Amino acid sequence: MPDKTYILGLDEGTTGARTVIFDQKGEIVGQAAREFTQIYPKPGWVEHNPLEILDVQLETLQQALAIENISLDEVRSIGITNQRETAVVWDRGTGKPIYNAIVWMSRQTADIIEDWSAQGLDQEILDKTGLISDAYFSASKIVWILDHVEGARERAERGELAAGTIDTWLIWHLTGGNHVTEPSNASRTMVYNIHDNRWDEALCNKMNLPMPVLPEVLPSDGEFGSAKAKLGVDIPIRGNLGDQQAGLFGQTCFKVGMAKNTFGTAGVFCMNSGSEVPVREGLITSSAWQVSEQSAYELEGVVYASGSTIQWLRDGAKMIHFAADSEWYGSMKPDTGGVYLVPAFTGLCAPYWDMYARGLIVGITRGTDQTDIIRAGLEAMAYQTKDIVEAVMAGGDIAVPELRIDGGAVRNNMLCQFQADILGIPVIRPRNTEATVTGAAYVAGLATGLWSGLDEVAGLWQADRVFEPNMSEDRRASLHNGWKAAVELSLGWAKKVGAAS
Repeated sequence: MPDKTYILGLDEGTTGARTVIFDQKGEIVGQAAREFTQIYPKPGWVEHNPLEILDVQLETLQQALAIENISLDEVRSIGITNQRETAVVWDRGTGKPIYNAIVWMSRQTADIIEDWSAQGLDQEILDKTGLISDAYFSASKIVWILDHVEGARERAERGELAAGTIDTWLIWHLTGGNHVTEPSNASRTMVYNIHDNRWDEALCNKMNLPMPVLPEVLPSDGEFGSAKAKLGVDIPIRGNLGDQQAGLFGQTCFKVGMAKNTFGTAGVFCMNSGSEVPVREGLITSSAWQVSEQSAYELEGVVYASGSTIQWLRDGAKMIHFAADSEWYGSMKPDTGGVYLVPAFTGLCAPYWDMYARGLIVGITRGTDQTDIIRAGLEAMAYQTKDIVEAVMAGGDIAVPELRIDGGAVRNNMLCQFQADILGIPVIRPRNTEATVTGAAYVAGLATGLWSGLDEVAGLWQADRVFEPNMSEDRRASLHNGWKAAVELSLGWAKKVGAAS
């Protein structure tokens, strides 16, 4: 019988899926990744095919094992992390979706949110769930599907349909029908009471969201079931975290006040707030995790377009051939010459929360060229983090002494240095920048005894480079003021010029 010393980390993201294999030192020993189709039915709408997501995730799992010649018999457990607010509704009998998955960034449910706000639900949602009323979260997506697929609402009421975030969708199929989730994902729906740790019946009723479609909520290191239904081998799924909370766990931010920022498709700042549920204007509070019978909360700020800004420069504007080229172009000049790029492609999230903001480039002169705009795109990623950190510290009772960073974009040294400069604090890049999937693997390993506890896991984290700020306070303030002026111009743009925008 082979030693079960490997953890499989399934990382289902916004643009693709990966499988990453970890050994008992927490080191990555193998991985495979593949992108899947992005569906844009209308301006501002973003959808995925859930069956394609499942197929791609399973394909990468088999590829990662084959590349490293590791058998499933050597795998101790599975940890899952996922794009959190993306919602799926499927038939309990066939396991097939009744509509595409509606992606977290999609704006197609904005009218539903406006209706709920008009009903006066905003404060109740904030008080109970820690969230701000926005189309970003899952509840309005589930309701939209039930209202737009013929007969769906009646079938949901009869218990014939299941709904959930992507973790729930994957677990359902891996286990052959377990309908479960955990708090970090559940707390992103807008109907999960983070104080009582349960689905909130009153909110569900007011939103017309049938509770029979919702999954059971287990701890983040709970017994989610065996993946034997799909893999043919009895491997337990023992770790499950939404991607950003997984990143916080993977950066080993186990102490109150420790913070990380992930530069993925979106940009997400998370700070461990322990047992406290802090309130900050423009920010949200969610469950961080429930691990080893202990619960932690997190203060969070999300920006919709972080790494996707570079993707747009590559695929939309055609200014670069590869995402990595952005560092070379961005470093050609010391600044942008006063150019700002606000990447509000699908609105702005924290701390602005404007579903109708749209992207813009301002400050262009006759001397502006391609390099200025590329650098402005990189700087926009850092400015958005700055906005969130300012909101965190606005009360004067929370300090952010340093920031741990992760995600694909942190390979860009110019971005990392500018982030430190504009924040005025050290920015630390770890050796392992794949914090999201690492966090899910850590939880699965802890749950199955591969590691003894949080102290041992914290010892696995190692810094690669510390970026110290070297910008004057006056320069920092001047640049950030210019950014805020540019953001002001983008706010409400779609409403100003018509819904088609």
